[in-house]
Amino acid sequence: MIKFPYGISDFREINTCGYYYRDRTHAIPVLERTKSSLFIRPRRFGKSLVLSMLENYYDIARRDAFESIFGKLAIGSDPTALRNSYFILRWDFSCIDPTGSPDDIKRSLYGHINVCIEDFVGRYRFAGFDLPEDIIDRANALVSIQSLVSSTKTYGHPIFLLIDEYDNFANTIMMLPVADSRGRYEALVHDEGLLRTLFKVVKASTSAAGFDRVFITGVSPVVMSDITSGYNIAEDIFLEPEFADLCGFREEEVAETLREIAKLCGMENNKADEALGVMRSCYNGYNFIPRSTDFLYNPTICLYFFKQFQKRCAYPEEMLDANLASDDSKLEYITGLPGGTDMILDLNEKGAQVNVSRLQKRFGLQDMLSDYSKDRIFIASFLYYFGVLTLSGETEQGELCLKVPNMVMQGMFVERVRRMMLPNPVIRDRGVELKNDFYHQRMPQ
Repeated sequence: MIKFPYGISDFREINTCGYYYRDRTHAIPVLERTKSSLFIRPRRFGKSLVLSMLENYYDIARRDAFESIFGKLAIGSDPTALRNSYFILRWDFSCIDPTGSPDDIKRSLYGHINVCIEDFVGRYRFAGFDLPEDIIDRANALVSIQSLVSSTKTYGHPIFLLIDEYDNFANTIMMLPVADSRGRYEALVHDEGLLRTLFKVVKASTSAAGFDRVFITGVSPVVMSDITSGYNIAEDIFLEPEFADLCGFREEEVAETLREIAKLCGMENNKADEALGVMRSCYNGYNFIPRSTDFLYNPTICLYFFKQFQKRCAYPEEMLDANLASDDSKLEYITGLPGGTDMILDLNEKGAQVNVSRLQKRFGLQDMLSDYSKDRIFIASFLYYFGVLTLSGETEQGELCLKVPNMVMQGMFVERVRRMMLPNPVIRDRGVELKNDFYHQRMPQ
């Protein structure tokens, strides 16, 4: 049986406990060319696993475990000079509570940072580094960061800072009604705002003896746009062709896995081909690089399908992984914008696409909250970053084409349209069969 790591993003556990993994370590030498990187992909697309890969590769305390973790992978036979040479500090902003006042958010953020620093000190003291235990400032985590950087300088090993979902709680705030979101979000990103001040401290600590490297993941560039004056050193690598498949599965990888499952289930090879056709329709179609023709499968929903297909030797009863259902909130946000409802309705048509001259690479609070800025490029770019639309080619005039990537996302459009057209829940429930038929009529029998 194949052990599929659905819901597991610990790189060490996956590669030492025999879990299924598609090697992406070949990207590490290329990633080293950039000191501070911003990497954006839709939610549930495997970003946390990339951070865990970097954490395990560069952590000085895991030097003795390098062979067991990376020995069978591409980087194992030809590691870079920087492997296992950093202290690792990791923050996960999805842990920050976005509810409450700006002061409540500040306490949550500072609490998370302090806990991460406490864990840092404990791990490295256990590994033999005599770090002081009294560096935590409960009232001000920014002071804790500065104390941590000072305490590690004597060892000659810099810190690699990993920030997961840097925009998670800020995006949640921005999805609230304008009256609720504006004040709270501005309190985070204005000149002396919480996030901007935090990233100023990070920037000030980026040196050979401090934060030598920073890798940031998120879903959108919104927050980074608003804090640029406080942190203007991050390079956007999310549109670079060499990182196109850093997250996501290629079709040949999906096909190979399906053949292995079919063999375990005693199925004929044509059943694996049939399953590939179903997955291609439901999960394929993501393309994040302008003018590229390489399409990817969402890895989370692929693992969901693989696990169910192997367990049942049949397709899952539900093709949509419930963990992706909350993306519907992004469609709800768009339908509240001028022209947003029309775009959602248009994209519900078979084969529909949106053509734009460019993707909006950075947009901030003013863009999100001001009607004048929400043009076709803004709406299409917003949906692209959240994985609701994806690149599909270009026109003869050189415009970028964006479309709904697959049937799973198309199903979300159907549901959104159903809610818009039938706001009465009693009447709306009568149309549920239409949504179910949407899938059954398009799948191989």
